[in-house]
Amino acid sequence: MTIRNLDYLFNPQSVALIGASTQPGSVGAVLARNLFGAGFSGPVMPVNPKYVAVEGVLAYKDVASLPLAPDLAVIATPPDTVPRLIAELGARGTRAAVVITAGFKETGNSRGAALQQAMLEAAQPHLLRVVGPNCVGIMVPGRGLNASFAHLSPRRGRLAFVAQSGAVITAVMDWAQPRGVGFSHLVSLGDVVDVDFGDMLDYLAGDPETDAILLYMEAVVNARKFMSAARAAARVKPVVVVKAGRSLAAARAAASHTGALAGNDAVYDAVFRRAGMLRVHTLDELFTAAEILATTRLPAGDRLAIISNGGGIGIMATDALAFMGGRLADLAPQTLAALDRVLPSTWSHGNPVDIIGDAPPQRYEAALAPLLQDPGVDAVLALHAPVAVANGVEAARAVVRAVKAQPGKTLVTSWVGDQVARAGRQVFAEHRIGTCRTPEEAVRAFMYLERYRSGRLALMETPPSVPEQFEPDAETARAVCRRAVEAGREWLSPDEVAALLRAYRIPQVQPHHADTPTAAAEAAAQIGAPVALKIRSPDIIHKTDVGGVALDLPNAQAVQRAAELMLERVTKNRPDAHIDGFQVEPMLDRSRSHELIVGIAVDPQFGPCVLFGQGGTAVEVLNDTALGLPPLNMRLAFDLMRQTRVHHLLKGHRGIPGANLGAVAQTLIKVAQLAADVAELAELDINPLLAGPDNVLAVDARVRVASVPDPSVPRLAIRPYPKSLEKPVVIGDGRHVLLRPILPEDEPPLQRSFERLTPEQVRLRFFVPMKELGHTLAARLTQIDYDREMALILTERGIPGTTEIFGVVRIAADPDNERAEYAVVVPEHMTGQGLGALLMREIIDYAASRGIREIWGDVLRENAAMLGLVRKLGFRVADDPDDPSLVRVTLDLTARRA
Repeated sequence: MTIRNLDYLFNPQSVALIGASTQPGSVGAVLARNLFGAGFSGPVMPVNPKYVAVEGVLAYKDVASLPLAPDLAVIATPPDTVPRLIAELGARGTRAAVVITAGFKETGNSRGAALQQAMLEAAQPHLLRVVGPNCVGIMVPGRGLNASFAHLSPRRGRLAFVAQSGAVITAVMDWAQPRGVGFSHLVSLGDVVDVDFGDMLDYLAGDPETDAILLYMEAVVNARKFMSAARAAARVKPVVVVKAGRSLAAARAAASHTGALAGNDAVYDAVFRRAGMLRVHTLDELFTAAEILATTRLPAGDRLAIISNGGGIGIMATDALAFMGGRLADLAPQTLAALDRVLPSTWSHGNPVDIIGDAPPQRYEAALAPLLQDPGVDAVLALHAPVAVANGVEAARAVVRAVKAQPGKTLVTSWVGDQVARAGRQVFAEHRIGTCRTPEEAVRAFMYLERYRSGRLALMETPPSVPEQFEPDAETARAVCRRAVEAGREWLSPDEVAALLRAYRIPQVQPHHADTPTAAAEAAAQIGAPVALKIRSPDIIHKTDVGGVALDLPNAQAVQRAAELMLERVTKNRPDAHIDGFQVEPMLDRSRSHELIVGIAVDPQFGPCVLFGQGGTAVEVLNDTALGLPPLNMRLAFDLMRQTRVHHLLKGHRGIPGANLGAVAQTLIKVAQLAADVAELAELDINPLLAGPDNVLAVDARVRVASVPDPSVPRLAIRPYPKSLEKPVVIGDGRHVLLRPILPEDEPPLQRSFERLTPEQVRLRFFVPMKELGHTLAARLTQIDYDREMALILTERGIPGTTEIFGVVRIAADPDNERAEYAVVVPEHMTGQGLGALLMREIIDYAASRGIREIWGDVLRENAAMLGLVRKLGFRVADDPDDPSLVRVTLDLTARRA
């Protein structure tokens, strides 16, 4: 389930409070006081056989006695009673419940777990949604609904706050009250037995009363649902998150470098970045971010101009900007000249702009005008410190006048201080201009705006095409890993690792296997000096740690001697290890290359993650790595690389040429594809991956495998490209084309295909005239979530992004996967070949296979061709009651699965 029946939860017409009480200080009494006192317009029906009335309202002895089925039930009775109550309520027609009661699975005992399961089983036949158990409750101030035992009634506002912790909910309410911060929703999820963060993100993304979504989370329950909901929500409104438990280590001890570096919190960082969410680390930062995002337009870029009436606070802001990774704007010559004309000769003559401590309000207004007009300035931070010779409130009003006269730029303010400055900040609050109490807080607020802006752009950025067509041999890779699992082995042998990398076209050093020191010397003579010598053992993962590596051996005699000493040394250090001989490899010239690490680690919640960073034997000490979620494309691969310090070195430094960044990015894509294709792969560690100016080369690699616990559970947090839907097709003119799902790289050809539509085709498809598709819409149509949408295209074979598109059909399902809206378009030059019918049949079959119950669409009444097509396909056609120019067409898919 996702948003099904959540309207009954957050916009009920009636509420029953089961466990209502008149005992002072009890949970039942506080719940009753809040429900009756918040202004809810519908009936609130207390249920408790002990009382005649609660809060002056007649009480009912049980659920059966209620005069009507409540939309929402709030339950605060002992845990043993809850499953039965849920069953009774569901049978009567209740569709939502908030279970305040504790004593379920969180107790850690089998009795609590059994009660929780019984509660779920009682709810499911009725599609009754449950918040909790063990929660504070829910509040919707705009509906007068306070179904909680919180100590305050929140103000109405446009921020939604969802938290697992009830204590955090009440603390945030206490924090918000004196600051005048209001909420559209406050939701305590408790033990998250049913309604979870994914459900709430889906619901709040579509809520017109919510401007920004704030989350406090401890863990995610359903990773794929969460990722789909988060990516969809972040496209339409800010989502700001605090994740508790940052200091926790990974859930298991890992043997490889990758596993050791891929800790729990680093995975969450990758998750939030991929979803386009803004992560902060304290509740104070959460609300700073929320307030600034809710009141301030996003900047066009990261170039900040600072204006202040004191050099000290301007310098503090500049230091904070540098520390947080921001950029001070370079003022244009005409801007400097304009400032010279309106400021005293003693002004700072640069950015930050110090307009001198005696600045009257008019000076703020005059100085802001050229800054707001400067094309090299993306945002302005206005600072003010209290002085005896100028009025801070009037200065604030002057700033308001200036920004209203030049409304195109982002403005953040900080009137520093408390008693005197407070009135100035109130002026900004009244005009919905972002304001903070300190220069550092104001800079941080600007950086939140910039991070959110760049994150949203990243979500919509078109990735470049992969430079080469990449077809891995996934079956060979799976077979290698499965044989090892079936044999009871955890680590692949060097030969198996080589076969795995070869299957995914990852360039690698070709080692020679030698059983004895003498054979190693012979291999060295064959290869040619110098060579590297490594011990072979399935029990030794880090060879260097036990003296199992020797480098730069100049000749065969040196190799034999080194092998003899190595065997002696390793046997002493690891007497338990089975030795399988030696590997002899050509010694590589690393003077023109960079040592990198590329790996895969499997997170218990989010599945496989791809790791990239600076490699070598000191990789844990350097700790210069970043994580990304598969699948990857070229843009995501480059973004992963940019998160590390080594990325700067890869561009070339001190005589070392730059690496082939495209080859590194392609390797990351291949590794991500390997993680998606081979379920048995538990860890992969390529260290080092040598990156040179021409190509990359895997020098050493290790792979751990494990059996798949439950093949039915999605392994990746983001559904990968569904290659199984690719199908060769012969169209009417005899051409052989490919039917396949759309990819983000397909935006350019989609734009070109749109240009070939006639104006009439555009109007019939989009209902309005459009001259071009535009990047934002085109990106939205190509960067789809395969778990909720599907778009199939007819195209030529070749590298995505470089081939022509001959037709597109798509469906977008609701979060419940019940109904899906369709759309289909074929350019004018391809009509008359039955492509529309072909595409519609393919998408109908796909929707039925996904379990979607109904496909629907709105069609212009005059679109005879489309109406004729859908009638042939079995769609029902009906008038649209709200728009006489449209008809609603629907196709019931349930019969196809019968």
